[in-house]
Amino acid sequence: MIGEIAKLDVSRETLDRLNTYEELLKKWNRAINLVSPSTIRDAKSRHFVDSAQIYGLADPNWKIWCDLGSGGGFPGMVIAILAAELNPAGKVVLVESDQRKAAFLRTVARETGVSAQVHSKRIEEVDPINADILSARALASLDQLLGFATIHMKAEGQALFPKGATWQQEVEEAQRSWSFSLQAHKSVVELNSVILSIGGIARG
Repeated sequence: MIGEIAKLDVSRETLDRLNTYEELLKKWNRAINLVSPSTIRDAKSRHFVDSAQIYGLADPNWKIWCDLGSGGGFPGMVIAILAAELNPAGKVVLVESDQRKAAFLRTVARETGVSAQVHSKRIEEVDPINADILSARALASLDQLLGFATIHMKAEGQALFPKGATWQQEVEEAQRSWSFSLQAHKSVVELNSVILSIGGIARG
């Protein structure tokens, strides 16, 4: 289901890793608020497919992918699991300041046998990552995300930000302070939601 909807051809091993991740999510979510409890039952579509579709929009030649405010690992840990098969030379970096959530992310990486570097610091405190791809889901306004992108993304990099029904308003607000190229891709999971693909970010 995950590979099919996100238009990704993945192996049984990758699907098994994603299933392991889902089981860990359910287990840990009882003690740590990783995702809203109301979404656990539909985690495959609400979180896993929603994250996998982001991978499908990225430039396939990326070397470093940075996910900001990773929380329960969406999309960052899903990206790391997919990349283990689809781009094994790529490096995935997750930034999550909450120590308990960072511990969960490291546990998922260990239990699924994938490589993911977890920084348990605030975004502003992490040394510039120089990422080819930058992602963030349900973290901040687009205006603020673009500021983070100027710190952690290459000038020629690609930012992928899922946004909800008010995304056009966020774009208009961001355009008051930033110039950037923009392409909006309709979400396959949420009606009226999009994934914004952004490049050429500059102040003014």
